[in-house]
Amino acid sequence: MVLVIVKAFDILEWVARDPGRAYSLTEIAEALQMNQATCVNILQTLVAKNYLEHLGRKKGYRLGPMAYNLTNNLSYSQNLVLAAKEEMEKLTAELNETSILGIIRNQKRFIVHLVNSDQDLQVRSRSERNVYETATGRLLLAFMSDKERDSFLQSNGLPSEETWPDATTAADLDTALAKIRTHSLAITHSKAHIIGLAVPIRKSGLVVASLSVFLPEIRCSASRQKEIVLALQQAAQVINERLDA
Repeated sequence: MVLVIVKAFDILEWVARDPGRAYSLTEIAEALQMNQATCVNILQTLVAKNYLEHLGRKKGYRLGPMAYNLTNNLSYSQNLVLAAKEEMEKLTAELNETSILGIIRNQKRFIVHLVNSDQDLQVRSRSERNVYETATGRLLLAFMSDKERDSFLQSNGLPSEETWPDATTAADLDTALAKIRTHSLAITHSKAHIIGLAVPIRKSGLVVASLSVFLPEIRCSASRQKEIVLALQQAAQVINERLDA
């Protein structure tokens, strides 16, 4: 057997005993009688692959989205997915465009749930992407607390000219994020001629996710864009009410 793989599975199995709880490095290493340096290297790898989620230096580790995706388990952000699933299906049926429910996990935009359209020309998106590249990521960044956003920027730096040309300085980024907060709407236009539109999903007034639609620019006239934004806002309101119920 490959010992490091065995140790990785031991960690996952131990953390999975209580998926809702986060465990510190010390707890995990001591419980599994593992050297802390070895343990932290394995933990970092599992976090990088999204099988574990690191909540912060003093908050510890818990199961991440990929651990649940192995079995198509909705327990990860279960209430969020259950509240949004039906409304997203209606939204995609109404617009015939792909809809995404997104969050930020391990400093990436992560897709929690996706409903594909029936269009012959469809836009595909990876399950995780750079936060700056997507409407979902930008919107969620805008609604982070100042402390969370500062921590994110310290780890990731400012957007590049290629990724977000209007936000390459701290001042420009602040201006762009303030505009997103004011309108509760983020819109991206990629060099590949893809448009993304995202609105916030709130629970008890706090933004916990983003609902978005993305489509080829050729299908997004000014009037169509207004129609999509209105449909997104209406769907988000229903999801918000379900989350607060």
